Amino acid sequence: MRTCSRLSLLVAASVSTVLGISSQARAADSCQAVFDALVKVATIPSHSYSTSTATKRSKPSEAETIFADGHKYIRARGKWRRIPMTAQDALKQEKEKEDHGKSTCQFLRNEPLNGEPSVLFYLHREYEQAGEKIIEDGQMWISKTTGLPLRVEEDWGNQGIPVNEHRLTRFEYGNVQPPM
Repeated sequence: MRTCSRLSLLVAASVSTVLGISSQARAADSCQAVFDALVKVATIPSHSYSTSTATKRSKPSEAETIFADGHKYIRARGKWRRIPMTAQDALKQEKEKEDHGKSTCQFLRNEPLNGEPSVLFYLHREYEQAGEKIIEDGQMWISKTTGLPLRVEEDWGNQGIPVNEHRLTRFEYGNVQPPM
């Protein structure tokens, strides 16, 4: 009887310890799925469509970005331009934000998006860019099937201006070609 009680206590303590460790690990790496999705979107052909509303502009602006053949292209004022940023540069930039900034993420819920099973995360990031402290708060829908971002809705600003832009971005991945 005493052996069974000790064994039960040992098992209970072990399970409790494992659950505690795994919940701490989940909290510590709760951004891993988000970071993985951001890395993936820069390394495979993708086409994103963004609408931004800034506090300084009266009407929303629209933009498109394509990552294809290892390069980044943007459409601005109706014309496509190749940006001197490669997929490797984008990965390096995301890694710097991850390593030198502060990020917190929280799983919100499983939520299908346009019929595709996805996971919705809340993301808060603070990092330095061009000498300014950038603050982002948003939500990201990540495909359960591919691990790729499907949609991002975010508010961002710099130090002193809490929110100076609201951006909504949707991503597509099929049949993506460089525009030029």
